[in-house]
Amino acid sequence: MGNWKRLRNHLLRSGRRNSAHDETQINAPQTLIRLSKDVNENLQRLQGIYADCSDIIFHEFLIGDRTKAVLIYVDGLSHAEEMDQHVLAPLQQEFVQEHTLPNIRKKITVSAIKEVQTVADVIEEISSGNPVLIMDKEMQALSIGLSKWEKRAIEEPSAESVLRGPREGFIESLRSNTSLLWRKLRSPDLKIRSMNIGKYSRTRVAIAYIEGIADPDLIKEMTNRLRRIEIDGVLESTYIEELIEDNPFSPFPQLLSTERPDVASAYLLEGNVVVLVDGTPSVLIAPVTFISLLKSPEDYYERYVVGTAIRWLRSIFFAISLLGPSIYVAVVSFHQEMIPSALLLTIARSREQIPFPALIEALLMETMFEALREAGARLPKQIGSAVSIVGALVIGQAAISAGIVSSPMVMVVAITGISSFMAPRFTVGIAIRLLRFPMMLLAGFLGFLGLILRIILILNHLLTLRSLGVPYMSALSPMKGRSMRDVLWRAPRWALNTRPYLSGEWNKYRQASGQQPGPTKRDEEGY
Repeated sequence: MGNWKRLRNHLLRSGRRNSAHDETQINAPQTLIRLSKDVNENLQRLQGIYADCSDIIFHEFLIGDRTKAVLIYVDGLSHAEEMDQHVLAPLQQEFVQEHTLPNIRKKITVSAIKEVQTVADVIEEISSGNPVLIMDKEMQALSIGLSKWEKRAIEEPSAESVLRGPREGFIESLRSNTSLLWRKLRSPDLKIRSMNIGKYSRTRVAIAYIEGIADPDLIKEMTNRLRRIEIDGVLESTYIEELIEDNPFSPFPQLLSTERPDVASAYLLEGNVVVLVDGTPSVLIAPVTFISLLKSPEDYYERYVVGTAIRWLRSIFFAISLLGPSIYVAVVSFHQEMIPSALLLTIARSREQIPFPALIEALLMETMFEALREAGARLPKQIGSAVSIVGALVIGQAAISAGIVSSPMVMVVAITGISSFMAPRFTVGIAIRLLRFPMMLLAGFLGFLGLILRIILILNHLLTLRSLGVPYMSALSPMKGRSMRDVLWRAPRWALNTRPYLSGEWNKYRQASGQQPGPTKRDEEGY
């Protein structure tokens, strides 16, 4: 029996090795095969590759009634009318010049033309929507930039709306997104590197940075992390995020996701790197800090006094969203002496008929609130908000009337839910929502001791996190005076002379000093 198992395992290992070897033999040479001078040979090879692909068009024709050529494109991904007008019509007319590749290139009235030499390059161009022209007696082919991709209009991101500021957002087209960055930053120092990731999807991924501001080591690190990705396909930027972040087991995001070009441009000016993925409007920004996840674009579009007040309000309610139910459970269960007598009597009367302890109440209401929020997000927009609000009111009132939960608990859960909506980034908001449940459990079993223990564990985790090597709690730890101007408060624009510590250390100063506004001498003299 043991010999049979060893023989079976040996055969399985041999089969896997042979399969992997055969796959390597099939796929690896394809990227190295150069085009032949015989157009029929090239046509036969490509027709074999695109077998059973009814939308791949092989249009054979003669150039000037002498030279055989074939135009290959994907039906629906290329401009058919433009091909007829700017490619086929000029080439099928008689002309005296010799039918060489440079002469043919001059006859095609399209600006975006490039030469390709291998079968792999031909496949990539066809998959990108660019028609490829292959001629007889030529070892190069011409890729003609006539791709046609359907895309939606540029509009304001619904998840990042602002009262004052730009109303445009990224869309699913990579080139449209890079053009939005060029519109904000019109300098040749804005560099955009592109690469393809995904064995089958061949998704175009671009790295954007500003040369002279971004740290070269940061650019190199991001490039290396992207190049080591080996995956079948990339359908959204989250695929990239999970494969390049420093700690994949942390609930906190280590890259910032945004759909706003102004936010991406602001981080580029601070020395960060932006990763754009074709097919998704969400771009990734790295490195980021925990403080940057609590900032909103409106902090900088309003006056600095208003921006600072809103930031403090957001920070307070952010803490409430994490600690609110846990503090209530700990106080009601273990530390009743902290509650004023009048309030304690009110809470006692409301909990008189409740059969569950405060911990079970909190877990029940928080779970129901999260379920209502998820249901509202999945329903159509016209009825999603109405269902979530009405459901919360009806279920909350029914639970109080049935004696399942108390009125103070419903109020605490409602305040906590509203506080969680104030998080400017959904990714950090959902992390806090997840951490709320273990905090309630520790508070229910150990009171304030468990609450403090959990806070220490969270702080310890945050202090050990890195985002592309940059400490997650930088500006607070390690603390730098110049970085504090944009942490606890939003300093006036004329006082933000330096870029953030660590991410902007390569080029520290972003504006000239001494720009504080005030009356001129002529105004003081009364003219």
